[in-house]
Amino acid sequence: MKITGCELRRLRLPLVEPFRTSFATQHARELLLLRILTPDAEGWGECVAMSDPLYSAEYSDGAAHVIQHFLLPRLAAAAEVSAAQVAPLLAPVKDHRMAKAAVEMAVLDAELQAAHMPFARYLGAVNDTVPAGVSVGIMDSTDRLLDTVAGYLDAGYLRIKLKIQPGWDVEPVRAVRERFGDDLLLQVDANTAYTLADAPTLAQLDPFGLLLIEQPLAEDDVRGHAQLAQRIRTPLCLDESITSARAAAHALAIGACSIINIKPGRVGGYLEARRIHDVATAMGAPVWCGGMLETGIGRAANVALAALPGFVLPGDTSASARYYAQDITAPFVLSDGHLQVPNAPGLGIEVQPDALEDVTLWRHYINLQSLR
Repeated sequence: MKITGCELRRLRLPLVEPFRTSFATQHARELLLLRILTPDAEGWGECVAMSDPLYSAEYSDGAAHVIQHFLLPRLAAAAEVSAAQVAPLLAPVKDHRMAKAAVEMAVLDAELQAAHMPFARYLGAVNDTVPAGVSVGIMDSTDRLLDTVAGYLDAGYLRIKLKIQPGWDVEPVRAVRERFGDDLLLQVDANTAYTLADAPTLAQLDPFGLLLIEQPLAEDDVRGHAQLAQRIRTPLCLDESITSARAAAHALAIGACSIINIKPGRVGGYLEARRIHDVATAMGAPVWCGGMLETGIGRAANVALAALPGFVLPGDTSASARYYAQDITAPFVLSDGHLQVPNAPGLGIEVQPDALEDVTLWRHYINLQSLR
């Protein structure tokens, strides 16, 4: 496939309500889109880096710089490019996985549109719908938390994930479990907010029958997670620590986790995400698809990924209305607790030009011929 041009766009989408985690409170989602042009199709990629380097070292302005000045020139130097070639071509550029994932996603979308093949079929999906969970941010009161969870359950969500941090952990979980009962699929996410010294506190979550505790310790403390797993009964799931299939295999082998959250942007793209799925499945570990407050572009790709056979736990593949009053594509709508997997070629969605323009902060067109 010959790439003739690219466009970078920085967007800002207001959230329907603030979303608070252990590291930040977001009132809007700023993100980066990449559109590539070929003689036969165009493809969209979404970079999930945040505006500030708080979740990871990457941030959207930095990703835009890396894409324009380091990644796209490497694609331009190749006569033709396929999605399978993107990672090897970009490998000399160290890290910057979220930027690389956006490039690979755009190439893959264009490639599959030209081949009239849906994203889900290419990845190996086996399901037409995927069960939807929802992530609930840290609240200013337990009463508000309970009201919020009740609203999501009334909407049909099949699993609740509570964000936690020191001081907002045991009691909120206790309140949710007591209010909604033992049958509720419930898990928590710490986003690296604890240390191994907090093991006694985390062990107090054991009686609540949680599906998992997600990433309690620092990203680089894989050994610490293995030690923590010996001190608590609740299964550990890794998120930020899993950057590749190799990292996943290592974490599972040493007992640092028994479940993996796969975020394609965090691991460098959907092809690496599929490899992590395959490794975890071979090692008997369930996986689920995490979310980064994606637009309909990224949500379409995540839903397709979550339709693979190893994704046996509901992911953070919430309906569009969970985050945005107006998305840039037709919204994903919850139906009986599930989202429909797109089955049209490529990502299977159409970007709505007027909605896109309404949330665009800036855009920049790049002629690949000038980068050669």
